[in-house]
Amino acid sequence: MAHSIAFDSDGRAGKALGKIADFYEDEVDASIATLTSIIEPIMMIGVGLMVGVIIISMYLPMFRLLTLIK
Repeated sequence: MAHSIAFDSDGRAGKALGKIADFYEDEVDASIATLTSIIEPIMMIGVGLMVGVIIISMYLPMFRLLTLIK
């Protein structure tokens, strides 16, 4: 894409560079959207695991105390 720029005295090089910048900006936006859609479920699983560990660490001593009382 970069070799399609013709630097002439008409001033069209700025327009061509603008089009190239728009193209790459769209590419980056699409890549970021894809990456975000991949990372988001992984983060949700991680948060769920952390909450599960906290709940288990709170209730496990209580269950052990109940078995000792019986």
